[in-house]
Amino acid sequence: MKLYRLLTEDDTSAFCHKVSAALAKGWELYGDPTYAYDHANGVMRCGQAVTKEVPGDYAPDMKLGDQ
Repeated sequence: MKLYRLLTEDDTSAFCHKVSAALAKGWELYGDPTYAYDHANGVMRCGQAVTKEVPGDYAPDMKLGDQ
């Protein structure tokens, strides 16, 4: 089965670390990153979709970050 996650974070090195950690766990980049201004918090936010093939069946209670 293929899992999907959308990683988001403020535009800091924390975002790069979050994506790098996912890649190190076998997740693959999916599409282009996004970049937008968060008016409510006054910061730029980044997003990157990632996917991963794993055995088994999907369940809504899965902790995707643990896969």
